[in-house]
Amino acid sequence: MYEPHAGEHGDHDHQEEGAFCSTCEGDFTSTAKATSIWRNKDFYILLITGPLLATGLVFQWLLGWELSAFLLFLATTIIAGASIAKAGITALVLRRRLTISFLMTVAAIGSFLIGAAGEGAAVIFLFFLAEFLEHQAGERAGRSIAGLLKLAPDVATIKRNGEEAEVHVHDVQIGDIILIHPGDKIPLDGVVSTGGSSVNQAPITGESLPAAKQEGDEVFAGTINNEGFLEVRVTKLSSETVLSKIVRMVEAAQRLKSPTEKFIDRFAKYYTPAVILLALAVAIIPPFLLGWDLYQWVYRALTLLVTACPCALALSVPIAMVSGITNAARNGVLIKGSRYMEELSDIRIMAMDKTGTLTQGHLVVTDVLANGCSHEELLEKAASLEAYSEHPIAQAILEKAQQQGITPHAVEEFRALPGKGVMGRFNGETIYVGNERLFTELTTQIPEQQVTRLEREGKTVVIVGDASTIIGLIAIRDEIRPTAARTITELQTHGIRPVMLTGDNQETAEAIATQLGIDEVHAELLPQDKVALIDRLTREHDQVAMIGDGVNDAPALAKADVGIAMGAVGSDVAIETADIALMQDDLSKLSFLIRISKKTMGIVKQNVIAALLIKLSLAVLVFPGLVSLWLAVALGDMGLSLAVILNAMRLSLVNTKTKDATP
Repeated sequence: MYEPHAGEHGDHDHQEEGAFCSTCEGDFTSTAKATSIWRNKDFYILLITGPLLATGLVFQWLLGWELSAFLLFLATTIIAGASIAKAGITALVLRRRLTISFLMTVAAIGSFLIGAAGEGAAVIFLFFLAEFLEHQAGERAGRSIAGLLKLAPDVATIKRNGEEAEVHVHDVQIGDIILIHPGDKIPLDGVVSTGGSSVNQAPITGESLPAAKQEGDEVFAGTINNEGFLEVRVTKLSSETVLSKIVRMVEAAQRLKSPTEKFIDRFAKYYTPAVILLALAVAIIPPFLLGWDLYQWVYRALTLLVTACPCALALSVPIAMVSGITNAARNGVLIKGSRYMEELSDIRIMAMDKTGTLTQGHLVVTDVLANGCSHEELLEKAASLEAYSEHPIAQAILEKAQQQGITPHAVEEFRALPGKGVMGRFNGETIYVGNERLFTELTTQIPEQQVTRLEREGKTVVIVGDASTIIGLIAIRDEIRPTAARTITELQTHGIRPVMLTGDNQETAEAIATQLGIDEVHAELLPQDKVALIDRLTREHDQVAMIGDGVNDAPALAKADVGIAMGAVGSDVAIETADIALMQDDLSKLSFLIRISKKTMGIVKQNVIAALLIKLSLAVLVFPGLVSLWLAVALGDMGLSLAVILNAMRLSLVNTKTKDATP
């Protein structure tokens, strides 16, 4: 069936392409070219050999036509077994590896030699069928990745020299203008230059609601324009779009093995030769040393070979991992390898950056407290000075002034006071805007009660005044994300302790933490302090994950056992530096990520335990002659392999909304 082929590693066994079976040193990847079942020659081999085997059994059992039955069994074995034997012998001769294909070849030949031709043919046919089903499951995962690629159209309509033309996306250059009509898929990443619409970004971010787009907003390849006409200036070539990077990352993730997969690989490498030696002992010792029946013990040795075939065991881990990774990708969560899926399931500490992760990362004015002047006058003075600053706090004050129709005025002698605030002359009066430290140095009486109250509410307080008098307070806060509290609760339900990390002041950090139910807070941290803290948490708790914005927190993300970048869509740094990327600014995806990691590892454990228990039980029953070749291959190989495949496929039911979608 899966014939040896020349690849980057030379000629190798069938199970190295899109393979499940680590005994053949294969990786379960999506590199195998997915084909229609009607174009698969193995499907037609099954259509031929199935009736041949069934007819042979009828001839043998019902009609007693032994010779005719033998010829049909032989035809079945040759047609279905040619590629199996070729793969097994090639692996043995060229690589000196004992593979499952070789085990099955020996079992079939041995069955014919002892007169059990029907069972030998059944061994080959059912093994062929099992491998066919495994390969189809592999192609199903491959089609998940291929489906991502197909999200973006191959052709784009561009505007050049005032004329429209359809060109292949590979021929579109950065700076070209592409035209997107209502209902069209967007072919390339870019920025809206003309028009407005809503865009369905679910294929990239997993978000259910369309995102509003207007001039200056980013759009991404593979997303769908809903109702408006857009002209988009291309910012990335087809090979560098967010979608293409996601596909490459998922494909690479399938090749990065988890510790459990590596253990199964090492185990299988020694397991197969051990099985062959045990089978030889069963075939030789009882008849030749103890004088027992030769036919019976050779038959039992062959049955043991088939029973102990490690296919299902080797399948148990990678197919579950890939199912989990591809499901996560469809839901806007990019996991870069099964290693991180496994490590995440054991996480006990989740370090969480505050700004931009637990909060929305956008400061807004919440309180304007004037003293001796109107609110409008207070905002006018503060906004006039802050108009010269690029600080996020300044931008929040300017936005508030704009909302209230207040226009900043020119300021003379403006000066920035690093770490403290700003100062300047407004209408001939020297005005200061800054923090407590600034006004303490000015020996100005600070309204401590009001400042403390606001800070306890998680707000940053900006003081406005002159050299002797405070004329008002402006409170600013980065609003907590709507899903943050629920996400924290779900993490705690899973036995994960959240820890807040922030560069903000202690009072503000503690106020936010209290609202969210976080009991461990580390505030006023510089980037290097966060790295040191992650290092300490890792030493104390073994498994630590961190979630941050993927840019400012990159060193700390790299230090954690699992680094999770939030809002990675459009961010090359976030996608490339983190182990896991949440493609949109939706903290609830973190809950989904934890659920799918634990569900995946739960299914891996179920598969491994089931494979070991069933195979061990059948192997024990072989010795008293209670297991036939038929039962060994139907239950111990094909049936068990199919069971672990179907069990792993349940991971496709895990979604972002339900806690557990297990039927």
